[in-house]
Amino acid sequence: MYNKRLMIQVTRKDAKESTENLLRRFNRKVQQSGTIAVVKNNQYFSKPTSKPERRRKAIIRQERKALKLKKIKLGQR
Repeated sequence: MYNKRLMIQVTRKDAKESTENLLRRFNRKVQQSGTIAVVKNNQYFSKPTSKPERRRKAIIRQERKALKLKKIKLGQR
């Protein structure tokens, strides 16, 4: 059910490396691994929907977004 992910570890390159740099490298690794995206995606349960229904909803979202951008360009929003 869940993908097995390895624990992300970061070690100091040398004794002089600052904690900020260490934390920055750790955050970058976590972001690149996609762990947070997976967790956020699985945060809430969603009922399984059929493929045509997902497509219809995606098309509606795209149309709404296009309409919103068009209104912004015309200065109506």
